[in-house]
Amino acid sequence: MKRSLNVSAPAATRLLNESEEITPIHRRILVMCWAGWIFDFYDLILFTFLLIPISQEYHFSNIQMSYVLGATLAATAVGGVIFGILADRFGRKSVLQWTILTYSLGAFLSGISGTLWLLLIFRILTGLGVGGEWGTGQTYIGETFPAKVRGRYCAMMQTGAPLGIALASVVGGLIMPLIGWRACFFISVIPALMILYIRRKLPESDLWLKRKEAGSSVSTDLETQAKKGFHQILELFAPGIRKFFILGLILAIFDMSAYWLTYSWMPGYLHLQRNFSLTKSALWILVTQSGGFLGYLCFGFLADRLGRRPAYSIYSVVMAVGLLMVTVFWNQIASYPPVILGFMFMVGFGTGMFGGFGSLFSEIFPTSVRNTAMGSAFNLARGIQFLTPVIISIIARDYGLGGGIALAALFALLTGAWVWTFPETRGKKLYSGD
Repeated sequence: MKRSLNVSAPAATRLLNESEEITPIHRRILVMCWAGWIFDFYDLILFTFLLIPISQEYHFSNIQMSYVLGATLAATAVGGVIFGILADRFGRKSVLQWTILTYSLGAFLSGISGTLWLLLIFRILTGLGVGGEWGTGQTYIGETFPAKVRGRYCAMMQTGAPLGIALASVVGGLIMPLIGWRACFFISVIPALMILYIRRKLPESDLWLKRKEAGSSVSTDLETQAKKGFHQILELFAPGIRKFFILGLILAIFDMSAYWLTYSWMPGYLHLQRNFSLTKSALWILVTQSGGFLGYLCFGFLADRLGRRPAYSIYSVVMAVGLLMVTVFWNQIASYPPVILGFMFMVGFGTGMFGGFGSLFSEIFPTSVRNTAMGSAFNLARGIQFLTPVIISIIARDYGLGGGIALAALFALLTGAWVWTFPETRGKKLYSGD
């Protein structure tokens, strides 16, 4: 049956997510959240390309650099929780600006670090901002876009991830030999300029504003706790929310494990185990990200048409097959570079299932804690990945980096299976009172 938007409310009072069509306001929100996610992921992934030159200059071991990368991922968990709470209390627009400023500052300061401890501190600062931006941006889009197209636009924001990785590949693999690793970090101050546009041109989420207005007239113990900053965390474990928060956290852990087992050492795998130059490694990573970009775009349309669960399952299989072929079965296809590139493309395309988190999480959590729940589940799962780079380094001693990366295929398949523990939420309307 064809779905239609809610057109009963007068245009003047209609929420953005009740609009009959995508307006210029929607487009501005999408572009700014998307751009914020590009540079968010760029700052995070750039470090994986700079691991080798930094360690060579300061004689850091692979394990030491893995700890720094792991600490960055752990910090994203903290940032997701903190900025999620702030966004539910102070609004999506304001906190989006704060997250961009935080990760830009952390990345810039990483360029002046001269010791392992300073590098660790500045990468943790970067991770805090990175953790906060995703949940805030996805909540912003999820609350303002019409239900029947929410999946595709949340997925469009997620295309910022492969573009961020592609940008990191160009800067870290092609430009870095010319300008040095410090200058690569200095470039990261650029996204801070977006704050000026966001401040002047974007409205606050009207769904959040309506919820805030309604809540301000009710005096309860929960409202008192909210003023103290603890209510949002406590409510994640309230009846009706707890189940979906735990399910969402596990889904994100499976998918994050698949992702970071793949990418935390992929450039190093191609360079050290397959004897690629840094430049060639960067070019091959660009192939995966072209697949990722198309994967994210297609995922949104597929999820809006077939549902969230079937889309996840299809993509998980595509990613798993690609991963096994470029690691376990590399020798069998090594004589056919175009075939290898095809499977690298599949790996990237399969990661497009990350495009489903924004819409799925928006639809299972209420407005009062939506940003807290989304940011916490997604980024706690990412924070747990602080062990991933270290695990791969340990496995590599006996089985090579490819042996560690191959584990990602298992977690990709687990993601496609676990999503069926959720109800199907395709086309669900969002209300301020939910």
